[in-house]
Amino acid sequence: MEYRYIGNSGLRVTPICLGTMTFGSTTTKEEAFKIMDKAYDLGINFFDTAELYPVPPNAKDAGITEEIVGQWIKTKPRDSIILATKVAGAASGWFVPPIRHGLTAIDSFHIKRAVEKSLKKLDTDYIDLYQVHWPDTIVPIEESLKAFDELIKEGKVRYIGTSNDSAYGLTKANETSKHKNLARFQSIQNNFSLLNPRFLDELANVCKKENISLLPYSPIAGGVLAGKYNSGLYPDDARFGIYMKNKSPRVQAMAKRFVNDKTIEATKKYVTLANEYGVSPVTLAVAYSKHFDFVASTIIGARKHEQLDDSLKALNFKIDKELLENIQKIQNEILYPMG
Repeated sequence: MEYRYIGNSGLRVTPICLGTMTFGSTTTKEEAFKIMDKAYDLGINFFDTAELYPVPPNAKDAGITEEIVGQWIKTKPRDSIILATKVAGAASGWFVPPIRHGLTAIDSFHIKRAVEKSLKKLDTDYIDLYQVHWPDTIVPIEESLKAFDELIKEGKVRYIGTSNDSAYGLTKANETSKHKNLARFQSIQNNFSLLNPRFLDELANVCKKENISLLPYSPIAGGVLAGKYNSGLYPDDARFGIYMKNKSPRVQAMAKRFVNDKTIEATKKYVTLANEYGVSPVTLAVAYSKHFDFVASTIIGARKHEQLDDSLKALNFKIDKELLENIQKIQNEILYPMG
């Protein structure tokens, strides 16, 4: 098994990380255990969750995923697992999370409330990588970093990261850490895939210059790159089939961002390309997302344990120069399918 380090940290992780956001909603606890067991038995040591999971988020179910992950971890040696979770982002942003009565912020109070709750649900005394789920545009980053720094000194958290941030946000946080002598973000978890290569525009440059690792999520674009939507139908048991029936305008907008004319057309081309190389489109997509030198580990997901197979085959499939050029041709033909 190949291992990579996250940023400048001591976190030595597998190039594929198992995401858990469906555990407790579309994935039962029993099936979640099968998924985690299968990944672990095949050598995966990195598992990612969040206080807000499962998705779609709601007040009744928030935290169930961490409980399931925590119960499973008890069946394994704790030191053999790199465990990541997230504090919900600020209510001042694009989404008001249905926890703490919709008053969340990345301030000292909420960070410390959230970590204590996560430690309890995960039934562990430390978190390897504690991440901001999305940025706070109101609370000064220095206050946030001071709170995270205190958690590291207390031994409750080993390292910190951010998610869904911009080049400005990541740079601002990194420079604040330098000048204030505070723990820094070792990673950024952003959407990055064949259908959404925007990270390459500028954030990739920040990561390479500052040795901050990307942890890409949605490498198969929520299942779109598997080709399941190419028939023009929304399968009832598929993520965006479910999302389109959700009454939330935000959830419906997300579905339309992932499933639209441009993403479907691009997916057709990627499916053809994958066939030419004798792999599934899922394997191609995951291999692409972990190909770059600024990536530490790509986060995959599964609702059923059988769905892991094609994603995990990407561990042994490499993107060569010719294949990368063919991918770039498609990306130039259909610019930014997800907007």
